Amino acid sequence: MKKAALTLTFEKEKLNALEFYMEKKDAELQNELSDTIQKLYEKYVPQPTREYIEDRIAKETKPIKAKKPINTPQSDNSNS
Repeated sequence: MKKAALTLTFEKEKLNALEFYMEKKDAELQNELSDTIQKLYEKYVPQPTREYIEDRIAKETKPIKAKKPINTPQSDNSNS
């Protein structure tokens, strides 16, 4: 499935402070935001819908097996 980008606004000074203190704890803002959006998804999207979406994602990401070429005996066309 295609990925979507989220855009949000937040006070610059607060963001700077957040990043500063997260860095001290070896935490990454992107990872924390991804975890939070996943929890929101699990909280609000019903389980049957999540299962349906997971199945669709799995089908789209499954590698497509290449068909093996059929080996046919080649005839010798040289009439010596």
